[in-house]
Amino acid sequence: MGAASRFRDSTQILLPVGALDGIREELEQRFTVSVHQEGEQVRIIGSPVEIKDASDFLARHGVTFA
Repeated sequence: MGAASRFRDSTQILLPVGALDGIREELEQRFTVSVHQEGEQVRIIGSPVEIKDASDFLARHGVTFA
């Protein structure tokens, strides 16, 4: 069984507030994800497959993250 942090990394993306400006609506329409603002961060939560596809979408729109 893998570490909890590895599983969590494959099911969520953390971004600074404002990173989804102009693309949040399209992100939520195209992918089965939940987007939650938590203070100064935005958390995108979904299945590993959806998170991978959402990551590719974000990269195409110039959103970078680790």
